[in-house]
Amino acid sequence: MAQPIPVTVVVPVKNEAKNLPRCLERLTRFTKVIVVDSGSEDGTADVAASLGAEVVQFRWNGHFPKKRNWFLDNHELETEWVLFLDADEFISEKFCNEVERAVATQSHVGYWLTFHNWFLGRFLRYGDPFAKLALFRPDAGRYERIDEDRWSHLDMEIHEHPVLDGSIGTINSPIDHDDRRGLDSYLGKHNEYSSWEAKRYLALGEQGSDAWNALTDRQRSKYRRIEKWWFPLAYFTLSWIVKRGFLDGRAGFVLAKLKAQYYYHIQLKVREARKN
Repeated sequence: MAQPIPVTVVVPVKNEAKNLPRCLERLTRFTKVIVVDSGSEDGTADVAASLGAEVVQFRWNGHFPKKRNWFLDNHELETEWVLFLDADEFISEKFCNEVERAVATQSHVGYWLTFHNWFLGRFLRYGDPFAKLALFRPDAGRYERIDEDRWSHLDMEIHEHPVLDGSIGTINSPIDHDDRRGLDSYLGKHNEYSSWEAKRYLALGEQGSDAWNALTDRQRSKYRRIEKWWFPLAYFTLSWIVKRGFLDGRAGFVLAKLKAQYYYHIQLKVREARKN
């Protein structure tokens, strides 16, 4: 019998009963699977337990740390590696094989993950790619700390990234990102995210150069341009035309348009906050 991959998979959730079974069913090759639940009301915790995952409940008090850092700070892991997955992210055997090889080599302390994005039931081959740093050694670092006690209402690190001491690689086998809760859920989440980003952008202006230097290159590029009137249009042009999102048909067009509107909403919320 093959040895389990020495990685603890942590799935932070809230009301993810619809997506969670498909996510958890693919994680059997890993040493341990832990679901960190924020008081779900749709039976998420029962679904997780029925599929063999350990369930940990999290109640955020409005202060640092939020969900992922809190888990790392308060739970002793059985493995040297942790993989954070969302409930709407679904891995493959090829991904598992590559992770198994990667953690055995000890060449890096963390890995960027690549994704296949699904939207409106269609696999998108083009448009703006999606990646995140979510496989790493906890002894190498934590998710960045943002001074948001005064304004955040999101209990989990959404746009924060791990700040790691050591080299970082890439897992090239993609994960399927396929949220099946529908457009209402998508729009609701991104309304919350745009409010958070507007407040973070304004806070960055108060925090000085150290906060800016801690950003990734992509984050710095975004926030330096976020107030430019042309930024949402430029994003749509990049995603829809330059990166050939038009080849994904209606789904590609709708996603590019909604992401452009997301940046426009951030602009509006920044302006409103400044007026108030």
